[in-house]
Amino acid sequence: MRRAVSDAKCGDRDAMRDLYVGYADRVHSHVKRIVNDRHDAEDLTQQVFAKLLTELPRYEPREVPFKAWVLRVAHNMAIDHLRRSRSVPCEEVRSHDVHADQAAHDCRTSLRDALSTLPAEQRNVLLLRHLVGLSPQEIAERLGKSLSSVNGLHYRGRAAARLALNDLDSGPATAAPIAERRWTQDADPTVLAA
Repeated sequence: MRRAVSDAKCGDRDAMRDLYVGYADRVHSHVKRIVNDRHDAEDLTQQVFAKLLTELPRYEPREVPFKAWVLRVAHNMAIDHLRRSRSVPCEEVRSHDVHADQAAHDCRTSLRDALSTLPAEQRNVLLLRHLVGLSPQEIAERLGKSLSSVNGLHYRGRAAARLALNDLDSGPATAAPIAERRWTQDADPTVLAA
């Protein structure tokens, strides 16, 4: 079989057929013991030899005998198959989705409520910038405003939305809580630049 392995590594199809004939039964038996299903074992045996078409050049005869190497490849593929086909209880999937759906719903509601507190111009600029993805220049052209006006509306809208979200207990995590910074807002309007 050493010659067949060597020839198969060089791309000889007859040598690959000889390897299949010589080792397919052993591979099938080994895989069937792991997956415990005849049809899956047959499919996996075919996949092992299909994989050998690309993996065979990595085999070095001095490390391990070919039989041990091909059975290790089969073993790994059978274990991977079991992992992929492992079932997940339906209750776990549903309970996870319900929680994720509720969290997403809460975020949408909080964001909608926070945006509704903003003046229309600030809200429009925020939506065009962050939802539609327009650049400040594109927003200025669309709204018929100067670029500096759009930048100011964007700055003030983000600060007001941040405060509104904080009031709804949905604010982002920041270095200093907004409640602590709010008292300085009257003294210095640039504090909310963070």
